[in-house]
Amino acid sequence: MNYYPQSLQILIQSFSKLPGIGKKTAFRLAMHMIESDVQESMQFANAIVQAKKRLKFCEECFNLCEDKECNICKDKRRNSKVICVVESIKDLYAVEKTQDFRGVYHVLHGAISPMDGIGPSDLRIRELLKRIEKDEIDEIILATNPTVEGEATAVYLSKLIQPMNILITRLAHGVPVGSDLEYADEVTLSRALEGRRQL
Repeated sequence: MNYYPQSLQILIQSFSKLPGIGKKTAFRLAMHMIESDVQESMQFANAIVQAKKRLKFCEECFNLCEDKECNICKDKRRNSKVICVVESIKDLYAVEKTQDFRGVYHVLHGAISPMDGIGPSDLRIRELLKRIEKDEIDEIILATNPTVEGEATAVYLSKLIQPMNILITRLAHGVPVGSDLEYADEVTLSRALEGRRQL
């Protein structure tokens, strides 16, 4: 038997649909919203509604934006001849946090995964190829994830781009800083050896 009032049940269920949120955390979040003042709750709800209304995909790179282009594509200080290709917007933000990359991005919105019914036509590959032809790109960095799907996507893209005589690079994957070699899996160690550099 459920002792929660129906409106609280609905709120808990809504929070539990979020990624990484279990029933206990959903309950705590719901109770926080109930116990906070009405204005704070309304601001939270309004922030979600406004984000859903205003945010769209950049016409150039498919990052999130409120205009036709995102802030990265608008930034004239960035090197628009170097494109870092990522699977998701979350991956784009992960690379941006390093503050080491000064080029631009292209978000595929997924990776090739026949098991999930995702093929090349489901990704923003066609738009990437148009961009390469239009903008005379110098380098494409394939920053797809080091998964089976990410690797398959990188291989597929490299085969499409190679005839265009553009430098194609792949992010090096290796052992995370602060970890022990004995705990690294074979694939990670293999990638670390392939990506080794001279000191």
